[in-house]
Amino acid sequence: MRLLKQVEIQPGCLNTDGNRIDSLCGLSLSEIYRKVCNGYPKFFKMDGLCKTGFVAAEILLEGLTPEQKAEGSVILFGRAGSLATDRNYENTIRDPENYYPSPALFVYTLANIVTGEIAIRHKMQGESSMYVLPEYDSEAETRTVQAAFDESDTPLIVSGWVDYENDDNYQAILNLYIKD
Repeated sequence: MRLLKQVEIQPGCLNTDGNRIDSLCGLSLSEIYRKVCNGYPKFFKMDGLCKTGFVAAEILLEGLTPEQKAEGSVILFGRAGSLATDRNYENTIRDPENYYPSPALFVYTLANIVTGEIAIRHKMQGESSMYVLPEYDSEAETRTVQAAFDESDTPLIVSGWVDYENDDNYQAILNLYIKD
């Protein structure tokens, strides 16, 4: 397998292949979305984890054709999973006097929704999975990606770390791998 590209996003900074993109640093995820990948209105309904992964994937996959992406896979790792959204959803059901379960929040109470959002947007039909780990582990990522290449016909894999606690604490480190 070969690494083609890497995108890293965290509050205040965006890097592509280790190079800081000054025009996008200091912007919120929504502002980056508007500058780079406008045209997918569902973005504004997504939770923070999905927005983080989605924006990073948009930049990572920029320039690839639909045919190149069609059989691609998405394999992500993160620490908190959907915990930020779980907490927001819990607030809608906690008080019996003010009980209003929110379907808009409930749909994002699974960590793997971010992989699905990326796969749907880019029409990627390969494997899609999200693993929760205590910290970013590049060796676990490498082993998992290599196993996916070995056990399938997928030509490319979007993989990496996506974690979101709140608008001031999030990170995506996404890598684009191709099969050699």
